[in-house]
Amino acid sequence: MTPPSRLSGAAHETSRLHLTFDDNTLLPLLFGEHDRNLARIEQRLGVELVPRGNEVAISGPSWSAQAAKEVLGVLYERLIHGIKVDSAEVDATLRLALQGGTGAAALGGANDELAIRTQKCRIAPRSLMQATYLRALQEYELVFALGPAGTGKTYLAVAVAVSLLAAGRVDRIILSRPAVEAGERLGYLPGDIREKVDPYFTPLYDALHDMMPGDKVRRRLENGDIEVAPLAFMRGRTLANAFVILDEAQNTSPVQMKMCLTRLGENSRMVVTGDLSQVDLAPGTRSGLRDALDTLAGVEGVVTVTFSDVDVVRHELVTRIVRAYDNRARQPASEDEPPPKEPR
Repeated sequence: MTPPSRLSGAAHETSRLHLTFDDNTLLPLLFGEHDRNLARIEQRLGVELVPRGNEVAISGPSWSAQAAKEVLGVLYERLIHGIKVDSAEVDATLRLALQGGTGAAALGGANDELAIRTQKCRIAPRSLMQATYLRALQEYELVFALGPAGTGKTYLAVAVAVSLLAAGRVDRIILSRPAVEAGERLGYLPGDIREKVDPYFTPLYDALHDMMPGDKVRRRLENGDIEVAPLAFMRGRTLANAFVILDEAQNTSPVQMKMCLTRLGENSRMVVTGDLSQVDLAPGTRSGLRDALDTLAGVEGVVTVTFSDVDVVRHELVTRIVRAYDNRARQPASEDEPPPKEPR
C-alpha cells in the first residue's frame, strides 16, 4: 500500500468497502467502548465506518478506505489469537498503516510468532522494528538497541529475559545501569547503597512488575535470580547462564563499556540499550555506547537494532515531541542564541 502523498489524483476518489467478520462476539472488543476504536480509525484515516451486524461499511478516499480495512482486519486477527485490543494497539496498527507498504498486515502475521507470554500478560511487537528487535534478541548473544524513549528497547528486553528465566533457559537476570543522571552523584543521595540506586532502576522494576506478580518479583530479587546493580558493581565478574541488560548505555565511559561487554560468560546473552541523543556525561566525554558501536562494527555475533520516532509506542504526543527535538538538532545553532550558563 502506498501513502496518499505518493498517489495520483484518481487514487483519492471516494471508495466504499465492506468488511465481514465471522465471530460477532469479538466485535464489541474490536469496536471498543462506545465505538471509540472506530472513532479513532475514522479520525486518523479520514474515513467513515458504519457497523451493521457483523459487517462494517467503509467509505472515504481510496487509499484511506483500504488502509482502514487492513487495520480492522489486523486488529480482528489479534482478537482471534487472544491479544487484547486497546487504544495502544489501535494506534500502533494505524501508525504502521500510515507508514505505507504492507506493514500492518506483515506485523499481524509476525504477532503470534514473536509474542512473549509472561505470568501477567502477553507481549507482542507493535511496530516492524520491534518485531526485528525481538527476532534479534532470540538469535544473537549481543544486541545493541538504539533509539528514542518510548520505543520499547528496555521493556521488550526485560520481557524476553523474564520468559527465558521462567523457561529455565537462563539462571538469572542481571539489570544494570550507569548511575549518571542529571549531574547527581550517588554519595549525595540519602540512604544505603540499595536506597541510593533504586531510583535509577524504577523503569526496570516497573517492567518486571508488569510481567510477574509482585511477590514473585520480590522473591526473585531476594534469592538472586534477578539482580539489579549499578554498572560499577560488574567489575571482576563473569556472568554465566545469565540474561544481562545494560540500560541507558549512552552514559557509560568507553572503559566502563568494555568492562561490561567482557563480563559475558557461557550460555549468556547481553542487551545494551541507549539513546545517543540523551547523553548525560560531562561535556567532551566520549560515550562508551558510541565507542562500542564504532569498535564492534562488523564483528560476528553482534547486531544493532536502531529505532526511530515512528517506532514510539507511548502517547502519540511523545512521537511528535521526539520528532520536534530531532528536527531542532538538525538545524544550525542560531548566532543570537546565548551560550548555556555554567552551573553554580
